Amino acid sequence: AGLRAAVGDDVMGDDPSVNALQARVASELGFEAALFVPSGTQSNLLALMAHCERGDEYLVGMDAHTYKYEGGGAAVLGSIQPQPIVHAADGTLPLEAVAAAIKPLGDPHFARTRLLALENTWHGRPLPLDYLAAAGELARRHGLAYHLDGARLYNAAVACGVPAREIIRHFDSVSVCLSKGLGAPVGSVLAGSKALVDTARRWRKVLGGGWRQAGLLAAMGQHALDHHVARLADDRRRAAELAAALRAVPGLVVEGAFTNILFVTVPDGRQGELAKHLESQGVRIAAGRGPRIRLVTHLDIDDAGIERTLAAFRSFFA
Repeated sequence: AGLRAAVGDDVMGDDPSVNALQARVASELGFEAALFVPSGTQSNLLALMAHCERGDEYLVGMDAHTYKYEGGGAAVLGSIQPQPIVHAADGTLPLEAVAAAIKPLGDPHFARTRLLALENTWHGRPLPLDYLAAAGELARRHGLAYHLDGARLYNAAVACGVPAREIIRHFDSVSVCLSKGLGAPVGSVLAGSKALVDTARRWRKVLGGGWRQAGLLAAMGQHALDHHVARLADDRRRAAELAAALRAVPGLVVEGAFTNILFVTVPDGRQGELAKHLESQGVRIAAGRGPRIRLVTHLDIDDAGIERTLAAFRSFFA
């Protein structure tokens, strides 16, 4: 698909494959416009910088990607203050805590609260649809914009059995990743109003994200949307099967598997030893950030890979 793509110059706005991808995502998700960008981190940062100005504030989860794992970009590059809020066990931000964190209007002692940002899925867990509606109503009541880090939006949609558009219908903007479960080589899409996307496009250029003949990558993104959304159910099934089998292994604590992500806690001090054993069996994991390990299924993990992983875990703990 990429090698056959028609290309132009996306910085000049005339790459037909990029324009087609942007128009498709905007239309399918119910927004006026969309912008193809190199990464999810940049997509979220562009949304924050388009919604907020210097000295503004966004409300965000304490463990949310846009706060914890994106290098502090909003503060460093946007002069936007994050106000982190502790997640509830299901990944939601308690609405009473959100409301309490909104700063008084017109008081110069405070940053100006402008945006509520959520993440779906959160640690692989879809947020409840009724919660998304209630949080959106709270945001509107307080005059806040409402952004979704939907890097795994389509995983949430498949797990909830609804179109992706149903999940994001309350939001003013959404960032969608094409290169996680959907399997495209690179890229995310930011969708929102035309005014927001126009502002984001300027910031994309400032941040070094303007790319020229990006049509071949956009065409691969189109292929992913055409062929790799429904098959996310396979990833969910494999994650559930892996979680169920690992729960039977003595010494392991297994959490998650609501979509394609599960977490395995191993006995203290054994994660490095486990990683070496798994690699000797042809299974490579990232270990070293404590006893909790994240396992993610995706289109490159087949049923044989799940069986090989289970055999390796079982032999280590036997």
